[in-house]
Amino acid sequence: MNTATPSAQEQSSSLQGIKVLDLSRVLAGPWSGQLLGDLGADVIKVERPGAGDDTRSWGPPWLRDEAGNPTEDAAYFFSANRNKRSLAIDISTAQGQSLIRELACKADVLLENFKVGGLKQYGLDAESLLKLNPRLIYASITGFGQDGPYATRAGYDFLIQGMGGLMSVTGRHEREEGAGPQKVGVALTDVMTGLYATVGVLAALAAREKTGRGQHIDVALLDVQVAALANQAANYLIGGIVPERMGNAHPNIVPYQDFPTADGDMILAIGNDAQFARFCEVAGHPEWASDARFSTNRARVENRATLLPLIRQATVFRPTQEWIVALEQAGVPCGPINRIDQVFDDPQVKARQLRVTLPHPVAGTVPLVANPIRLSESPVQYRRAPPLRGQHTDEVLADWLGLSDNELRRLKDDAVIR
Repeated sequence: MNTATPSAQEQSSSLQGIKVLDLSRVLAGPWSGQLLGDLGADVIKVERPGAGDDTRSWGPPWLRDEAGNPTEDAAYFFSANRNKRSLAIDISTAQGQSLIRELACKADVLLENFKVGGLKQYGLDAESLLKLNPRLIYASITGFGQDGPYATRAGYDFLIQGMGGLMSVTGRHEREEGAGPQKVGVALTDVMTGLYATVGVLAALAAREKTGRGQHIDVALLDVQVAALANQAANYLIGGIVPERMGNAHPNIVPYQDFPTADGDMILAIGNDAQFARFCEVAGHPEWASDARFSTNRARVENRATLLPLIRQATVFRPTQEWIVALEQAGVPCGPINRIDQVFDDPQVKARQLRVTLPHPVAGTVPLVANPIRLSESPVQYRRAPPLRGQHTDEVLADWLGLSDNELRRLKDDAVIR
């Protein structure tokens, strides 16, 4: 377990000096903000006074304080809000809107995921803020984008997984018991949208170095999900084949799925004919590799209905770990199907320090999942645990805007900030 603390290496963070104003909530936008923060940016999370990000209430489970009592913050919130400072401000007030405009004039990047036009009523839309700060990179994340017939609709991950085709290729085959469309077990479309938004922000920062100008970034969950159909989209666009649900099987590779073992299940991920031949040796059936029905991947795909039962009859006689040891020695890609607790107990996961622990003002410490990006010269830094709601309000307004204690007190008296 890696206990992360601030270090002198902060000076070498990739995005040090970049200021990000994060008006987003839930997952896609905050995921982007967290990634920018991990890379060294100063990320200010703007939250509603008294409520905060929606995901603070999406429990159980709840973070527990040092005495073991549940707090008001759900575990969900901690997945996407590391390396941020929280500013609780009421943007429905004229004073709150004025503060956001001032902050936007100091910012390099603004993230928001309001409905299309939702911030225009406050004068906080891209057009308005880019006039005030032409160098601002204004990233809008929505369900369906800034134009088109669905632009004003609300978009949620589950909805987009269905509309964007992912659920049509996820789940048991139609001919199997329990068949039907199935969502992915993680809000994957939100996560991918956060990643695409971050790529857009980095590209816009690079472009600004050349032009001196910021720009408006339009990222939509539906667009991202369609783009992320990857080979399944290509199968349809080029091959004219409408992909169908295949359970854990692969449409283009065989064998590439789960198989039963003597004590559970394992994954075989055979990507070429040489790997298949080595598997056949380990399985005690070298004749499969020379059989014209199975000798090439093209033939195996065409004859999967014949081959897969044969493989299942072989794999069921050995326990999972025995298969993994034997197949790894033969250079055949394979692995177990781990529960989440088993993931964090895996020796490779431990070796890569994918669990980090950060100090937290209420819980003492909080465990989080590490950023997977390994940069040799400007490493990811874990500077702050996900913040308490409004934890840094005074600090941020004094830091970014230079507000005095008296000015902060007046804003609190007027219920603009908390």
